Amino acid sequence: MAEARDSGDLTDTVGAFVPGPRVERPGAAIGALAGLAFAVKDLYDVAGTPTTYGNPDWARTHPVAAATAPVVQALLQAGAFLRGKTKTVELAYGLTGENVWHGTPVNPAAPDRFPGGSSCGSAAAVAAGLVDFAMGSDTGGSVRIPASYCGVFGIRPTWGAVSLAGACGLGPSFDTAGWFATRAGVLAQVGDVLLPEDSAPGASLGPLLKVEEAWINALPSTVLALAGPLQAVEKMLGRATQIDLVPEGLATLYESFRCAQAEEAWATLGSWVTAAKPSFGPGVQERFDAARTMPPEKAATGRAFRRIFQARIRALLAGGAVLVYPTSPAAAPKLTATLADQNAVRELTMGVGAIAGLAGLCEISIPAGRDGGAPVGLSLVAAPGRDRALLALAARLAETMGLPG
Repeated sequence: MAEARDSGDLTDTVGAFVPGPRVERPGAAIGALAGLAFAVKDLYDVAGTPTTYGNPDWARTHPVAAATAPVVQALLQAGAFLRGKTKTVELAYGLTGENVWHGTPVNPAAPDRFPGGSSCGSAAAVAAGLVDFAMGSDTGGSVRIPASYCGVFGIRPTWGAVSLAGACGLGPSFDTAGWFATRAGVLAQVGDVLLPEDSAPGASLGPLLKVEEAWINALPSTVLALAGPLQAVEKMLGRATQIDLVPEGLATLYESFRCAQAEEAWATLGSWVTAAKPSFGPGVQERFDAARTMPPEKAATGRAFRRIFQARIRALLAGGAVLVYPTSPAAAPKLTATLADQNAVRELTMGVGAIAGLAGLCEISIPAGRDGGAPVGLSLVAAPGRDRALLALAARLAETMGLPG
């Protein structure tokens, strides 16, 4: 078990933490996570401190937190030491990790590339070894993509499995509380504290299903980088069966997610955006403008498709099957990428992220390969309520692959 770091030794060399005084809280003297240090994305409340949600106007118009979010409280009660709050994309509405107000964290695994968002600071803090694990949140990929980009483990749990009370929302029927770790064992330790028992305790996972659309969607170099890791999973679960999961196409999946989630984002945050008239960085204002003007019939179509897709995929995975595909279709975009290039990557990425996002599935990104010198992740996805079994599978796979266990 890792030893908690002295506060004086915690030099933030990658800009992972929110600027200003560090928010720290000691954990209980004993517990399942005693000796581990952690950080939390700055959309979780910590009593007596502001929650900025990545935007100075949000911080200006909201009081300091009166209570600590239950998920943070549970980690403290389990013995983990809170070492700070990490940067997020403004209002968690972005996928690169850029924040013009607080500064974009450095990607420790590829400093010339974006760290991924919106849980950019949490991923960077873990990748830099500043903490043992860090809490993020995932609506359409905001844990899975930074995990892939920064070369760490990341989990998006089953929707609703972990409380988001005391956390700022974006799309409530999509939002999940996820976390990062450099070691598969630590990822599982946190799950032991936060997750309910699996819906089928002790049941094994398998067979393995290779989602053809997601592999075709990835760059050839990314597919090549993940070929060996895929074989490692096949040695454990048997040869993968190739399936066409979305005959309608990933573009349809992305569009359904985009419209349904935008409707929720405006319903959740639109009143504040209208009243506060906040200043936003590049891309964020455009996304809120699109959410504000989303035609109701398009959102309704997205919701209808979601119900169909959810029923299809949950039936497919009910017996324990596991999906496997590249977490992201490519390594992180370079910092010099234009906004148009970033948006193109976002569209390719969100189509894959929408698989678990629309259906409420649990997904783990494993730091499995490198493409052009930058990390790329391999995702394992299981039915809702199979989180602990999926964590155990990821730990076994990490051992097989020689990754930190």
